[in-house]
Amino acid sequence: MADNSPVSSTAASHAPSAELAAHIVHAIQAAGGWLPFDRFMQLALYAPGLGYYAHGSRKFGQLARDGSDFVTAPELSPLFGQTLAGAVAEALQHTGTDEVWEFGAGSGALAEQVLGELARRGQSLRRYTIVDVSGALRTRQQQRLAAHGAIVQWADSLPETMTGVVLGNEVLDAMPVKLLARVDGTWHERGVVCKPNRPLTPNGRAQAAINSEAFAWHDQPTALRPPVEIDGEHDCVTEIHPQAEAFVRTLAERLLRGGRGAAFFIDYGFPEAEYYHPQRHMGTLACHRAHRMDDEPLADVGEKDITAHVNFTGIALAAQDAGLSVLGYTSQGRFLFNGGLAERMAALPLIERAPAMKLLAEHEMGELFKVIGLAVGEGWAAQGFATGDRTHRL
Repeated sequence: MADNSPVSSTAASHAPSAELAAHIVHAIQAAGGWLPFDRFMQLALYAPGLGYYAHGSRKFGQLARDGSDFVTAPELSPLFGQTLAGAVAEALQHTGTDEVWEFGAGSGALAEQVLGELARRGQSLRRYTIVDVSGALRTRQQQRLAAHGAIVQWADSLPETMTGVVLGNEVLDAMPVKLLARVDGTWHERGVVCKPNRPLTPNGRAQAAINSEAFAWHDQPTALRPPVEIDGEHDCVTEIHPQAEAFVRTLAERLLRGGRGAAFFIDYGFPEAEYYHPQRHMGTLACHRAHRMDDEPLADVGEKDITAHVNFTGIALAAQDAGLSVLGYTSQGRFLFNGGLAERMAALPLIERAPAMKLLAEHEMGELFKVIGLAVGEGWAAQGFATGDRTHRL
């Protein structure tokens, strides 16, 4: 049972987090004493057996008392996946394909909802492939989706050629980012160093305290820059997203080889002009644990999620540069409304409408989260972007 007291790290949870901290310390030492933040974030989230997404703690749920750290749209209401399935069915028909790929499938809730709705619609589906780097989450997905049999498969990496419809809900925000800091007019890359006087014990094992006290920020001058100039002379911190953009380019290459396909990514983020607005001078990096946010990614590594908002302009440009077209870009609320979520809600008892309303409401997920659609070829007039399309703002 999860310990939900204010100090939630039990002796059992200290051990792996301390081992992860020691692992990162060794990585910093091997790199000459300084590690770029994207490498630190990669290890903190995905180090095999140790990173936040690589161990067995519960991540997804609606309340802190259930031991979870945050809620995603499929966990909030099954109407999310059921409505998204309409866009998937439309894309399968327009692309003439019969396969769905989901990246970062979490608890398996979205896959369960999409598969169920596609079956209800009579949509033929040959395979639903989940690509997830987390072995612990894969086990939970397999249990949850067992009823769908061999139609659901798992892959560790992308094949050289792909066809079908790709889904990614809250995937891009979890891809490691580089941190840039403008200090006194000079751009630096922000990285991580070990604090002095925090050695490992003589036998090479980490002290328990190393997890929260081992790391510190250190900036190095860099030629890297944000994609647009940030107005003003004030000091600021922001992110750039080479890994997410490289992922989209790679995905585009594989879909183009297959000749038929589309993709939908849902995440919190902004177009470039908003992302690098002078008022957003502290960037978007955030951590999530027990349904609370903090801005201390160097503390308690492995025990909380680390994310950054998505620059959707960068994602769109990466896709277009690789040869895909943009079907549309809009808010999650508008996308789901276009897909008929309001009509689905009307058929539900009131108690089930309230969680679904959070998917639409502007002060909840409806406006902060965005949806971008991509396609091989010229695409089609996708229903999800029928009204409220913001592609012109990218």
